[in-house]
Amino acid sequence: MPEPSLAADSRNFLVALVLIIASLLPIVNPVGSAPMFLAMTAGSSGVARRKLATKIAINSFVLLMGSLIFGAFVLKLFGLSVPVVQVAGGAVLCALGWNLLTNESPPPADVTPLPDDRALLRAFYPLTLPLTVDPGAISVAITLGANHAHGVERVAVGFAAALCAVGLIALTVLLVYRYAERVGLWLGHSRTMVVLRLSAFIMLCIGVEIGWNGVKALLTELPFATAPAAVVAPAPAATLK
Repeated sequence: MPEPSLAADSRNFLVALVLIIASLLPIVNPVGSAPMFLAMTAGSSGVARRKLATKIAINSFVLLMGSLIFGAFVLKLFGLSVPVVQVAGGAVLCALGWNLLTNESPPPADVTPLPDDRALLRAFYPLTLPLTVDPGAISVAITLGANHAHGVERVAVGFAAALCAVGLIALTVLLVYRYAERVGLWLGHSRTMVVLRLSAFIMLCIGVEIGWNGVKALLTELPFATAPAAVVAPAPAATLK
């Protein structure tokens, strides 16, 4: 009967939709990245920032969908593993967070205008990768894509759920970045700098955590880490005389 199959497909769709959003949206975290987006586009016009928001949302959608669908295949093609991606990506994220944390941002009146063409060149790197879609999000997306369902019908349902989930995440990125400038004006320069420093420190911590997770996974592949522990014979019990 078609009704039970339709109900099962709907349930699988909702489960996959919620799983992808719950796994990726907290890691992408566009709200936490918005102050850094403002800092890295300081001096740009409002038109350029709106264009950047659109480009970053599109790039984020393509990057996450590509990681979900082709990530495991690409890693296998180049002989890489997810822990290696975590170590390398964590180092990049740490470098970006450290630069934002230690950079002394001048007041808005002293900021030299950034040409729109130069600002738009930053749409993919570093504003999409690693600011918005960091290596942690990529590794999670690859893991979700590697554990795909089998069967044509279930794969189609999972693909549709992935399209909707990643589309909603990209829409969130678009809306947050598009109106980040208004929020920054409402907060003022000093409060924005406080939020920026906190966000940069959190990004630095996330980079360390991602890199450490990769290091721990790589350490388990070393021979001495997987070797069985030596069995120690129990000491003989003392006899009473």
